[in-house]
Amino acid sequence: MKENIIKTKSYQFSLTVIKLYKHMVEEKREFVISKQVLRSGTSIGANIEVATGAQSKKDFIAKLHISLKEAKETHYWLRLIKESEYADAGLINFFIADCEELIIILVSILKTAKI
Repeated sequence: MKENIIKTKSYQFSLTVIKLYKHMVEEKREFVISKQVLRSGTSIGANIEVATGAQSKKDFIAKLHISLKEAKETHYWLRLIKESEYADAGLINFFIADCEELIIILVSILKTAKI
């Protein structure tokens, strides 16, 4: 069975977002932005997972659009975390790069699916 790259990458991204959330809550005592990035960051993979079991092409595209929106929202929260200095800029740059990679892959899949 062939590996589904977007499922794997989004799942791994979710795990790292959970670790970031724990760090921000436990070490920085930050509860608002961390909750937002946790919610949107883990939603990316959840919607991709649902999309893989879609009932139709239209349903598949709709679920991936939701994932893309969540990825863009996560990108926003990560930039806020970086600029507000709640976490090390180098660490957050890693998260931002991963998030941007997910966005690129999702856009590519959506373009292909719409053909």
